Amino acid sequence: MQYQSPRWLPGGHAQTIWPALYARRHAGQAPRFARERWPTPDGDFVDVDRLVDDTPTTAQRPLLVLFHGLEGSSQSAYAQAFAATARARGWAFAVPHFRGCSGELNLAPRAYHSGDYEEVGWMLTRLRESHAGPLLAVGVSLGGNALMRWAEEAGADAGRTARAVCSVCSPLDLAASGRAIGQGFNRLVYTRMFLATMVPKALQKLKQHPGLFDGERLRRARDLYEFDKLFTAPLHGFKDTEDYWARASAKPHLRRIRIPALALNARNDPFVPAHSLPGPADAGDSVTLWQPRQGGHVGFPGGRPPGHVLTMPAQVCDWLAQHL
Repeated sequence: MQYQSPRWLPGGHAQTIWPALYARRHAGQAPRFARERWPTPDGDFVDVDRLVDDTPTTAQRPLLVLFHGLEGSSQSAYAQAFAATARARGWAFAVPHFRGCSGELNLAPRAYHSGDYEEVGWMLTRLRESHAGPLLAVGVSLGGNALMRWAEEAGADAGRTARAVCSVCSPLDLAASGRAIGQGFNRLVYTRMFLATMVPKALQKLKQHPGLFDGERLRRARDLYEFDKLFTAPLHGFKDTEDYWARASAKPHLRRIRIPALALNARNDPFVPAHSLPGPADAGDSVTLWQPRQGGHVGFPGGRPPGHVLTMPAQVCDWLAQHL
């Protein structure tokens, strides 16, 4: 597996921001989705978008499941690119949305988080039960850490559900990434972008469930550390931000994974520091590490301006296909 960034787009920030805003996500017609709403065991719901494919296919074709990143959805650039890649291969494709990310606020006094492996496991089980062919799973950023946490917790049983899994640009060491995104340019750009949607949704949650947390303090939150301390951690059973970041991080448990797993991280990712990435001693026999020098955060642009974001999904799917 190889990746070389185009000369016209140098640096981690450019390779993160430009692809998300301007690069081509697919060739030809944009992917179309059909939405399903699933009731959850706790009286809530999740929305799952399945790729609509008019091409004749077989029931035994692979199903590629994509878990999106923080505040992502099936409309994210990377989700569209993976959908187009799956369509070109004749694979089925589905994006289960974490709670509150499908365009409608969920009902329960909870949202989603980086270590939400029980939710990931429940979603994968339902998808496995509804599909005759083999299942492959990719998680992007937050979704990749949660997917790896599921593979770690499931151990050998994970193979009953998925043939192989992959995390893309995931903050496998949440504390290191949390510190990085809270500093300098990252704080001014990425932190502001995330909080611009996360805080309003949290305040809507407070209207649903008065007294759930301190709304005034949350309005004053200026970084993800404070947001996680006031909202994410207490709503999902963690003591505080440090407890959440420590218990939810996938890096310390990678050696427990027993199915083929690929961990892809660009070493110039603006908020997943290269020094925090797992090494061979962390990975274990089932985990393949791919850490190219370039790519940014879920960028990996290719081609001439305005570029495209299809190279990385193609290479990830090539790797996954080896395990069918």
